[in-house]
Amino acid sequence: MFNKAEELLKLCNEKNKKISEIVMEKELKSSDISQDELMNRMRETLQVMKTSATSALDKEVISVSGLTGGDSKKVEEYRNSGKTLTGDLIISAMAKALSTSEVNASMGRIVAAPTAGASGIVPSALLSAGQKLDLTDDDLLMGLFTSAGIGEIIAKNATVSGAEGGCQAECGSAAAMAAAAIVEMAGGTPEASFNAAAFALVNIMGLVCDPIGGLVEYPCALRNASGVVNALISADLALSGVKSLVPFDEVVEAMYKVGKLLPESLRETALGGVATTPTGENLRRRLQH
Repeated sequence: MFNKAEELLKLCNEKNKKISEIVMEKELKSSDISQDELMNRMRETLQVMKTSATSALDKEVISVSGLTGGDSKKVEEYRNSGKTLTGDLIISAMAKALSTSEVNASMGRIVAAPTAGASGIVPSALLSAGQKLDLTDDDLLMGLFTSAGIGEIIAKNATVSGAEGGCQAECGSAAAMAAAAIVEMAGGTPEASFNAAAFALVNIMGLVCDPIGGLVEYPCALRNASGVVNALISADLALSGVKSLVPFDEVVEAMYKVGKLLPESLRETALGGVATTPTGENLRRRLQH
């Protein structure tokens, strides 16, 4: 039905439908389930996202390794102080993104959208935007379908794997998925959704994947916090009318090529970046014992 953004956009324009509606139609055609069953599955997904995005806000959730944890609670407490520089929406979104990352690192239940290492971005972005725009759960469900469509296009034409394309492929893809969904949920056009997705990918083109000790925990959690902000500002850029000079499909192709150009040491091997700093090496040795 579609493999690229250009094809999905054409379907949206021909049928006068949103990205989410086309993605839902495609899913129903490729499966044997009813629309009610599909929506119920997505509601379960949304509920898992809600739980993971909020469960570490008021209590310390420590990772299995002991390497990270408790940062979501710190950021939430900072938000409650009312003295933040970037404002309530941004700080709250970062806290939610960290929460899911901490739940993931503690072996809790998360939705890997598109991966476990980048699992904090889509839930936080959609929940934060939904709260700001006073949207319903049904609106968020449609946002998830839009996110799924963007993720599918990236996966088909490039990669969402940090091991294959660097962190840009994980956190970048998640931010692109979220940005496109936010634009649609805010009433933007399909074209604007793809502009936002392009911005989100371009903003972190070349980002390496360098988890300390090989665990998608640090600096991954922090990149979930910055990734959700990337999604929000990309959505705002697109909603304000700014257009991507380079079409989304070409940005995806460029991201894939950049990922392939990255040396293996910078692609989730823990052989480069902050993973091989003196502190990173010390932490790795400590984890091995």
